[in-house]
Amino acid sequence: MPHPALAPGRVAVVTGAADGIGRAAARRFAGLGMKVAIADIDAAALEAAHAELVAAAPGGEQDVLAMQTDVALYQDVERLEGAVLERFGDVALLMNNAATGKDAGAFEDRAQWERLLAVNLMGVVNGLQCFVPGMIRRGRTGAVVATGSKQGITTPPGNAAYNVSKAGVKVLTEQLAHELREATGERITAHLLIPGFTFTGMTRPGRTADTPRPEEAWTADQVVDVLLDGLDRNAFYLFCQDHETSWETDQKRMRWAADDLILRRPALSRWHPAYRDAFAAFMKD
Repeated sequence: MPHPALAPGRVAVVTGAADGIGRAAARRFAGLGMKVAIADIDAAALEAAHAELVAAAPGGEQDVLAMQTDVALYQDVERLEGAVLERFGDVALLMNNAATGKDAGAFEDRAQWERLLAVNLMGVVNGLQCFVPGMIRRGRTGAVVATGSKQGITTPPGNAAYNVSKAGVKVLTEQLAHELREATGERITAHLLIPGFTFTGMTRPGRTADTPRPEEAWTADQVVDVLLDGLDRNAFYLFCQDHETSWETDQKRMRWAADDLILRRPALSRWHPAYRDAFAAFMKD
């Protein structure tokens, strides 16, 4: 059965919707007959996405709202929520998707740390605090989706700031799922979307617009397929594969990471020279 939040005439709000997964999701929601509000900090890309959605939405212009928004600013997200309610009077689905991904090591680039955490983590907090209380009060069915990352689960070396932000999104969304279950039963549900290697604006810096997608990468539309299927099944963890890593490999990597704590191995032992052979044997078995 389709998730009740995805019914024609209901309202979807998507942040980071000017490109990539957010734009693909908004397009699919419009195709389901939903009214769609899209938000992004990139005004030019947002305008292009708005035009695309107006063409796709059954009701055209009247069913689409686009608003330039910096999700790191609470007042911007609060203003977005007010505009959505004034225009549509409802929010059925909130997709906290906006993110940035520039590298920052554990003791490097404080400004990048602050910006990345403000967007990737506090942007989700802002979305929840501005939209979810009203969704609960209005008493209708709904869903809240956060876009996480596999890097927030296995936390590979190389981009500490991004890993921390996405690990925070995972924990926050798990907490939200519990709180919504306590407050609404199954009326409003929470879901963590976990993309693998996906070809989007964030993963193709330095490439031109016509650069072909790497064979290993999924498209944004493939990720949205997983999202919609997971919503219909009321699944919480919405894992997305790619053409590089199998589900069996992902499972083993996650199990190994969890066992670092249980077996008291060194942190990130998967990349520790003393455990290289043990990890290789574990993956082979």
